[in-house]
Amino acid sequence: MSLTPDPRELRARAWADLRMGVPVVLHSEGRAVLALAGETLKPARLSVVAGMAEAVLAITARRAETLRAVPYDGDIARIALPGNADAHWVRAVADPADDLRMPMKGPFRVLRDGDAVLHRLALTLCKEARLLPAAVVAPVVPGFGPAEGLTVLDAADLRVPMVMDEVVSARVPLSVSEAGRLHVFRPEDGSEEHYAVEIGTPPRDQPVLARLHSACFTGDLLGSLKCDCGPQLRGALAQMGAEGAGVLLYLNQEGRGIGLANKMRAYALQDQGFDTVEANHRLGFEDDERDFRIGAELLRRLGFSATRLMTNNPAKVAMMENCGIAVTERVPLKVGETPQNAGYLATKAAKSGHLL
Repeated sequence: MSLTPDPRELRARAWADLRMGVPVVLHSEGRAVLALAGETLKPARLSVVAGMAEAVLAITARRAETLRAVPYDGDIARIALPGNADAHWVRAVADPADDLRMPMKGPFRVLRDGDAVLHRLALTLCKEARLLPAAVVAPVVPGFGPAEGLTVLDAADLRVPMVMDEVVSARVPLSVSEAGRLHVFRPEDGSEEHYAVEIGTPPRDQPVLARLHSACFTGDLLGSLKCDCGPQLRGALAQMGAEGAGVLLYLNQEGRGIGLANKMRAYALQDQGFDTVEANHRLGFEDDERDFRIGAELLRRLGFSATRLMTNNPAKVAMMENCGIAVTERVPLKVGETPQNAGYLATKAAKSGHLL
């Protein structure tokens, strides 16, 4: 086996680099760019990149809509860096925290010619690193990077499926059932681990009572009243305990897949009067950035091919079935409504199709 990192390992290295403010090099079909995350951009590095021809700030179409910038590339926009652009300007365009106080950030010159494949990849990597989806991108000559010690990624090498290995499982007696077992799954791409809580010994040849539960630090651990996540977690486990069998998949996709820091940014925007979907869009994210295919893969790894799925979200049902897991019944889980989260739940029903 070669000691050289494979594409999955290089991708994980790129996440760490971007989080530290270190640039990465992306290349595809004879083209190459230098990419830096807007959120962690250091002034000294920006001064180098800003002097390069065709340097731009790439943002998502969702963020561009807020800024009244035209996303000529469909799902993204490439904003030319003005001559006086500094790290503060980049952060102000990337982060909506001060949008209401300083609504006019333009005018912007948005590029409409050229290939945006590598700019799009830069934004994908920022999202995967749980950073704001904004990246300073500048063309470089092919072959640039190794001499500077930078991580170099080929776009073609990154089209690889996620592979997860079960690291360990052990008995964990729980308050809802002493017959509890925790399975820990670790993705080979260096991303977050995911967990399966098995109650009893569900037969593998029958639909299993299951819930795909996305991690919610504020709701599950702190008892936040802004969401219904904590009550849903405990309610699902209680029902599995009462029936004597079930599987709760605890997926580390905090904040509908945008990470805890960005979730708190969304909360701050909600305090300014935006609902949960509007807040995500202003940050540059879609309504929901989660990957429910992970849940289907974990069920398969555990030996299940059919489920009675505990959810109020039809998208989860559709994704399970698209991934080959039969959903024989949707089991509603309507718990946890509070005066503080009534608006949040209403938005999930009206804009995300939740059946509440």
